[in-house]
Parts: sequence; C-alpha cells; structure tokens
Amino acid sequence: MRVPEMTIGGAAAPAKGTFDVYAPATGEVLARPPECTPDQVEDVMTAMTDAFPGWARADRGPTLLAAADALEARAEEVADVVAQELGAQRAQAAFQVTGLAGFFRYYADLELPREVLKDDGQALVEVVRRPVGPVVAIPPWNGPLYMAGMKVAPALAAGNPVVLKPSPFTPLSSLLVGEILREVFPPGVLNVVSGGASLGGLLTAHPVPRKISFTGSVATGQKVAMAAAADLKRVTLELGGNDAAVLLDDIDVAEVAASLFRAGFHNCGQVCVAPKRVFAPASRYDDLVDALSALARAAKVGGPGEEGVTVGPVQNAAQLAHVEALAADAAAKGAVLSAGGGRVDRPGYFFAPAIVSGAVEGMRVVDEEQFGPLMPVIRYDDLEDAIRRANATPYGLGASAWSADVDRAVAVADRLEAGQVWVNTHFATLGPPQPVVGTKHSGLGVEKGHWGLASFTDVRVRYVTR
Repeated sequence: MRVPEMTIGGAAAPAKGTFDVYAPATGEVLARPPECTPDQVEDVMTAMTDAFPGWARADRGPTLLAAADALEARAEEVADVVAQELGAQRAQAAFQVTGLAGFFRYYADLELPREVLKDDGQALVEVVRRPVGPVVAIPPWNGPLYMAGMKVAPALAAGNPVVLKPSPFTPLSSLLVGEILREVFPPGVLNVVSGGASLGGLLTAHPVPRKISFTGSVATGQKVAMAAAADLKRVTLELGGNDAAVLLDDIDVAEVAASLFRAGFHNCGQVCVAPKRVFAPASRYDDLVDALSALARAAKVGGPGEEGVTVGPVQNAAQLAHVEALAADAAAKGAVLSAGGGRVDRPGYFFAPAIVSGAVEGMRVVDEEQFGPLMPVIRYDDLEDAIRRANATPYGLGASAWSADVDRAVAVADRLEAGQVWVNTHFATLGPPQPVVGTKHSGLGVEKGHWGLASFTDVRVRYVTR
C-alpha cells in the first residue's frame, strides 16, 4: 500500500522513521507510515503560529466547502484505505469519508451569532466569539475520519489552525486526507502527523496549542487533561462509555433484540455509544437471550470485500486480547457465552460474536467497556433496582430505555445518568447538528452542533461607548 507523507506547513514532510500498521483482517503488516520526530513537531508549531492570524481573519466558509469537494472527488480512494486499516466493509468505510466531508459542509455554513447586551445612546455592548488558537485533534482508531471531522471541521471553521494526529492503529486514511487537502487550505492551517503515544505527549504538552480535542480511553484522557492543565489549555474529552439499555416488561422481544444487536455489534462492537449492558426483566429474560443468541449465531464474520459480512474483525491485537480476557473472566465466574465467544480459526483479529447470559456486576464484561463483539445481558426483578444498577458506573456517555409504552420508557430514560439517552432505539443520530456529550468519566465538553463550534472559541465582550 502506498503511504502518503505527513503534511506540515502545507507541504509533504519526509519520513525520518517509520512504524508498523497491521491489517485487522490478516494480522500482517499493512504499511509503514512515518514517525513524526520532535524536530518535526516544532515545525508544526511554527507553521500553526504563522498561519493563525491570517486564518482567523479569513472568509473560511468557501475553503471548507472546497475541502468537502476535494474529499468527495477522491472518496473511493480514501474509502479503500479506511477499509483496509479498519477492517471495515465498503459501506462503513465510505461513511467515514462522507462523514468527514459532511462535517466540512455543515460547519462551512454555521455561524455563532453576536449577542447584544446593550444598544442605546450610551453604549453598544456585545458578546462575540474569537478563535481560541492552535488546536491539537486526536481522534480514535474506531472511526478515524468521522471522528476527525467532529474535531477538525469546527476547529477550522472557528478560525483555528489544527494539527491532526490519528491513532497509530489507523493513520493511513488521515495521512491521505492531509495530502488531498494540502492545496485547499493555506500553509499551516491543517497539518497531519503520525506516530505513537510519545507523539501525543509531545503535542499536548507543547506551549503553542491552546486547545486539545481528544477521544479515547479514560486513562489517556486523564493524562491529556493533566498535560493541558499545566498550560491552562482548553480541552474537549470524549472518553468512552458503558451504555446501559434498560428493557421494560412489555417489549416486543424480537423487535428489540434485532435493534439491540444492530447497534451493539456495529463496527464489531467498537463504538463508544453502543449498548454495552442490557438490563432485561426476569419475565422476558430467557426469550431475549434466545433471540439475541440466534442473531449472533446467524451473523457472518469476515473481512473487507467478503460477501454478506455483518461483523468484521476487532481492529487490533491488543483490543482482541482485551475482549478475550473479558470473555474468559465471565465464563470463569459462571456466565454462559452463546454463539461462539472465542477467536475465529482464520488469520486476523476475528472473534465470534457472543451474548453473555447470567452476567452480573463483578464480572469484567459488565464493569468495563468491552469495545468488542460481546453483549452481556443482566437479569433484574425490580425496575427501580435496574435503574440504580444502570447508573452505578463511572461512565455516563449514552443510555436507552425500551417499552411498548413510550411514556413509560421516557420516564425511565430521564432517570438514566448519561449525556445522551434514547427511547426505543440506541445509537441514533441526526448527524452533525446533534451534540455528543459525556458525563462523569465519559468526558468533558461537547462535540458536534453549534455547541461544538463554540467550544473552539473564547468569549469576548466588546463595550463601545457612544
């Protein structure tokens, strides 16, 4: 596979070292992208500093629209790269590209209005927004371009230069995007660099950036927050979740099982807001487990380009080991893994999707975010107890409530502690206008929508005496 060079200051930056990226569908080395050096980090910071004044004053909307056009013109090429590095099917890979372009289009036309506090013969007092300054954007490996769009597009629209550092597991598509957009943005406005965890540390600790937008694990997010605190940088952190789906006793089991399975095993379960703990009433428990298990057994596991695949590979070896460890812990503690629940006998990072029945708190598969093709189903006898247990977690990203009576479901959903709650669905979105919010350990700040744009600005009060 051809590996694009990094983009620094509007130009290709030569590789001074490389690292290995593995194909999830084979386990073999897919490519060796460049490892950004400390000297090149300094080049990035100089480029962003030089670009900031002009970009902050520019008419940025047309440039963002041109970026969307450029991406769409080469969408097939970019999607091919996403499919290989993510292990995704074509439609899923294409969504990453169209999603990124869609964020550029959405934010190209979105403005934050000035707020007038006083306008009379004495004074004009307004609250206006100004760009915060250079931004470090660090998206996760499970959605390399879509999640980049959530960060890069509003940051650029607000007038900030950006350095995009993709995950070392999925850097190739972002490097290609940087190559495509070199001729679109002025030099230094959009920089794309690749490397491991040490690169993230260099970028987040550097004094030039004034904001960091990061999506990833709680442990890494805490390190990012500490690095930012030393220099009073602004942060937006989306740190994953352990979403609860609370089912009431009047559900249509077949319908709910199908919806939960689609949401829970999308992208091989590697979605922050996927349902990860299913609370089912005792009266419907066995039927639900049977229905979910049948769907898991019927799922076709496979890699990019294979026909009829519904569940792809886990993206990387470390995540596969995590999933295996959770499955082993559940089995050792008395849970039952239906429809497989182990590695598939073929090259690559494949794990047969499993429904975990008899799951209870104290099992890792319940207490930790699985981020893989495992779905624990937890029995409850009392709805109040289910709500309490659903909320008894440090996470607070998403949650859902399910009932044939919408009012009953809404009443439960409103008591679930999460940044977004769904009723009779899970993991549904309106796209760029709908914000993503994390509570508790699931993060700080807001992404998407006009709230996401505002997060890349500082408030300024303008008081004009007349």
